[in-house]
Amino acid sequence: MTQNTAPNPESTQFGEKNVTPEQKTAAVRGVFDSVADNYDIMNDLMSGGIHRLWKDHLIRRIRPKAGLSYLDVAGGTGDIAFRIKKKIGTADADIRLCDLNWDMLRVGRDRAIDKGWLDEFGWITGNAEHLPVPSNSVDVYTIAFGLRNVTRIDDALSEVFRVLKPGGRFYCLEFSHVDNPLLAKAYDAFSYNVIPHIGQAVAKDKDSYQYLVESIRKFPRQKDLQHRIMEAGLSHSKYENLTFGVAAIHSAIKL
Repeated sequence: MTQNTAPNPESTQFGEKNVTPEQKTAAVRGVFDSVADNYDIMNDLMSGGIHRLWKDHLIRRIRPKAGLSYLDVAGGTGDIAFRIKKKIGTADADIRLCDLNWDMLRVGRDRAIDKGWLDEFGWITGNAEHLPVPSNSVDVYTIAFGLRNVTRIDDALSEVFRVLKPGGRFYCLEFSHVDNPLLAKAYDAFSYNVIPHIGQAVAKDKDSYQYLVESIRKFPRQKDLQHRIMEAGLSHSKYENLTFGVAAIHSAIKL
């Protein structure tokens, strides 16, 4: 198991560019301001549409139940929160979404209204590194395709520990690293040579999609992230590879 020599090594990496942490946060906000209205298309392009199956699998892992408090971070458009709500049905549950980008939350709120959900969710604008959420108040913390865009990942993981109740559960679904060399080479070729050009054709935004591809390669490998989750104080940290490691679900518990 590899250990990091310093916390938050990704804080100065915006894709392949070296930046200050403040510049990275602003640049990431700019990317998602740009892609907010095409977010579902973005994930379809990045995963070939399989992200929908991955999210369904994540919900089966969570086994949502009524009466619990759920916090979905970087969840502005509602994909995870809506799935949790559908699983719980009409029973009561505290489901909050937190996102750095107001535009992402706007898209999510519009989608919720279209589904007839007017007051079922709490909407919070906030940074995963400094959540505007009370300590020991959350039963289930989820973050899907958001952790790799956080400037200070270790700070965000410390916040996971802070806001979770004892016995609370953490789930992270994220693009990850393919171990098979041949598959990894094919995936890299598709990612770098195809996705940015499709992003330009569909969303008129090649640069944002180029960053999103590069951000996957800069994200910690599975075992490294597993260790960092434990360093934040969480227990029983483990991961499950999806589609040969194109994505992975990390989970842990606060004891």
